[in-house]
Amino acid sequence: MQDINKSFDIPLHDIKPIVDIQEYSLYIFLGISLVVLLIILGISYLIYKWIKARNAFNIRAEHFKIINSLDFSDTKNAAYTITSLGLTFRNDSQRHSEMYDNIAQRLEAYKYKKEVDEFDSEVIGYIEVYKGMIDV
Repeated sequence: MQDINKSFDIPLHDIKPIVDIQEYSLYIFLGISLVVLLIILGISYLIYKWIKARNAFNIRAEHFKIINSLDFSDTKNAAYTITSLGLTFRNDSQRHSEMYDNIAQRLEAYKYKKEVDEFDSEVIGYIEVYKGMIDV
């Protein structure tokens, strides 16, 4: 019966005791995952901005397209349209401002009457010069 009361704590001579090992693989995995996530988010943001800029509405381009496609046979409507849409480009430079004022002054004769004549060649020339000055 003495054998039953013996302790099982037998010293082991050839086996080393348990040692704590610092394991950093979880932290490395989390760090790499965070960096990859940030890169993916950055690329997604750049793609979003590129698509948004590509599909953006450009009021200057739209007004330029309308001015270029005007029908000069409808004199009154063309005079009003050039006067209103030309304001978009008026503040581009001092030359644009002076040219717009000149055209607006020449178009006054075609606006406020019930029936108006066709544009004369001088006014058409000024309109063409103004359209040529516009940079979109």
